[in-house]
Amino acid sequence: MPPSKVTAALARARLGVTSIVFFTVAAAAPETVVGGGAVSGFAVSGVTGIPLGYLAIALVLGLFAIGYVTMSQHVENAGAFYAYIAKGLGREAGTAAGGVALVSYLMVLASLAGGFGVGAVDFVGQVSGLSVPWWVFSGIGLTVIAVLGVLRIDVNGRVLGVLLLAEIAIILIYDAAFVSAPSDAGVVLDTLNPTQLMTSAAGVILVIAFTGFIGFENSTVLAEEAKDPRTVIYATYISLVVIGGLYSLSTWAMTVATGPDNIVSQAENHSTELLFVLAAGRLPTALVTIGSALYVTSLFAATLSFHHVCARYFFALGREGIGLRWWATISPRTSAPAAGSWTTTAIAVAVVALVVVTGLDPITYLFFWGASIGALGVLTLVLLTSLAVVGYFVREHDHAHGRWRTTIAPTMAALLLAVVLILTVASFGTVLGVPDGDPAAWAVPLGFLVVLLLGAIWGAVLKRVRPVAYARIGMGARASTVLLEKETADVN
Repeated sequence: MPPSKVTAALARARLGVTSIVFFTVAAAAPETVVGGGAVSGFAVSGVTGIPLGYLAIALVLGLFAIGYVTMSQHVENAGAFYAYIAKGLGREAGTAAGGVALVSYLMVLASLAGGFGVGAVDFVGQVSGLSVPWWVFSGIGLTVIAVLGVLRIDVNGRVLGVLLLAEIAIILIYDAAFVSAPSDAGVVLDTLNPTQLMTSAAGVILVIAFTGFIGFENSTVLAEEAKDPRTVIYATYISLVVIGGLYSLSTWAMTVATGPDNIVSQAENHSTELLFVLAAGRLPTALVTIGSALYVTSLFAATLSFHHVCARYFFALGREGIGLRWWATISPRTSAPAAGSWTTTAIAVAVVALVVVTGLDPITYLFFWGASIGALGVLTLVLLTSLAVVGYFVREHDHAHGRWRTTIAPTMAALLLAVVLILTVASFGTVLGVPDGDPAAWAVPLGFLVVLLLGAIWGAVLKRVRPVAYARIGMGARASTVLLEKETADVN
């Protein structure tokens, strides 16, 4: 198929602020994080300061967002991090970032698909007593998402909106019940004590907390389909406030229900059922059952949201000549990135199948490890993007933004994010729950370094052998189309 038939623009002006907030907060998956990620974090790491971590990360990312949304007014590209880094740090850095973004988001997507399968098994067993393999439900979920992935983006936004509002409502009901009926320790703020960030556990606390925020940055991935640039700005800030406030409140409320000294042991005993075990002692059975069902739909919504992110990264990389041109194929009926969606589904199915064949525990090695590995990659991208914002505005003087938004805030964010990344890498073995000296503790960070290096090398290769494709890197729909036409004319 000729390149001009493959490369096209996504549907424009279909998403308003509310729809983008639904996508970004659904990707963060509130009930999944509170009832799954945070509880697994308590159990695996043995630290109690996770509620504090959510507040700390929200503040750091709020600072990051100042420069991020400022640059979003100048960059409109479905491959958000990749495009920002290419424009701010150079095209080779952009291709490196594109590789890290794909690996990171695909890991998160696969982890959520695994979590959905396990959560569905638990819920079906609870209400019917049936025992079904977890991978059956993961496969069903991925099949439904594959269909939704090629439908209109605004249709998906409405699906996510209904699921998201329901799960936030049930979480707030649970929070009220936990705080109104605390443990013998009473309503205490021990797990929000800032001194915990001065201990050796700081890195573990921060990386577990950062995992919960993966998805807040996805507002800019949808920029090409937003109604106007300010839509993305408002949606980003609203999403960050909702995510940070809800996570910190809800995980703190859980520690109030168990007692700060007992949250780790309770998490170890009950695993991802802890949220519902605590609710069962305080609320009617019907609300516990509804919460269990919404936990499953939360995982589904998050998987759907990340599917769209991965599909759009494939689309952007294919459109601009970094990846396969076929990735840029869109549906003529819905303007959805069809080839990117199909590719995303195939990879997610392959990862789930690998876990099934090897017999690994899906909660530990797919859900928790997958999300943690993805978080490390996204954290790296957020840091590079902060630096890219500074680099972009240093070179581009034709703008009306002040130094606070273009230089000072992004630089401060980069420094704080660098500290978080260093602490994360240093304590990554503890995050994964492996013994000291386990190869996984250093193999994962080293693996991302390899991806960065290979991506940069690929950018350098493009510069020499496909200079027109190299020139398109990070340029988005309009400039990419113009250069593609030039490349096709030169070939002919």
